[in-house]
Amino acid sequence: MRASTTRRSTASPRTTLRARAAAVGALAVAGSLLLSACGDQTDAAKEKDTKPSKGGDKTAAAPLADKLPKAIADAGVVKVGSDINYAPMEFDEGGKPAGVDVDIAAAIGKELGVEFKFENGTFDNLIPSLDTGRYDVIMSAMSDTKERQAKVDFVDYFNAGVSILVKKGNPKGIQSLEDLCGKTIAFQRGTVSADVAKAANKDACKDKKIKTLTFDTDTEALLQVKQGRAVADLNDFPVAAYNAKTSGGGNDFEVAGDQIDEGPYGIAVSKKNGELRDAVSAALDAIIANGEYAKVLEKWNVKQGGVEKAVLNGGAE
Repeated sequence: MRASTTRRSTASPRTTLRARAAAVGALAVAGSLLLSACGDQTDAAKEKDTKPSKGGDKTAAAPLADKLPKAIADAGVVKVGSDINYAPMEFDEGGKPAGVDVDIAAAIGKELGVEFKFENGTFDNLIPSLDTGRYDVIMSAMSDTKERQAKVDFVDYFNAGVSILVKKGNPKGIQSLEDLCGKTIAFQRGTVSADVAKAANKDACKDKKIKTLTFDTDTEALLQVKQGRAVADLNDFPVAAYNAKTSGGGNDFEVAGDQIDEGPYGIAVSKKNGELRDAVSAALDAIIANGEYAKVLEKWNVKQGGVEKAVLNGGAE
């Protein structure tokens, strides 16, 4: 999660009722009355004719489509606000959005029968833009916090904290913050990694302090680990996992131990749109149950951040 800027539905066409053509002449009227009398009088047919549609058309391909608000079902699109510059959660790949959030959104959209269409925006402006209706939801590795819960509702879908990134093979056997006591680590200045190191020196490393090297970019910090001048780099879990997968073709680094101070990322929805919030929550539970969620996490090497079920407004801080 970032220090000052914590990071961090394509419906099937609605079925139309066929208009009945008026018959001309007495014989046609009689025939029409006869057909009406002999038509389908089952309870299911009566319900189909009289019950108004609330959302989309439920099908085998989109089993949760009927949970959507009618306006979104009719539009066939959920407009997603996102700061598309935070690999691997969301980033630009050949002119198109890609990443964990994009793939999870696509899987949720399949359950609901709508397209989640990502629109790039400045992170600090995402919630105000949600309020104005420019977006229907926000998916941007946005941390679910008590402060933000006062403005929006969250469907929590991922857990992220700070991770320890070490050289491939973990030659120093690092598994926890305590293992870093008396050693040198590197990280990008201005991130929460500094707070993590400071807290460790106060609580766990009283006798042998962690020595820190700070840099303007995480790339510089990673170079220290690669060249052996630091035993580890502290970084946001998804970013650390992405670096472990991609740097040197996956041969330079690996994530050691568990996440530190982890908290939930949430899909933000306007408090005025509880129906959409509940539809997204149900769809998230569905993709967790059918395995599509796990496939996405496996693809992006972020399985440690997985959740077991959708949680509403689960952020505690």
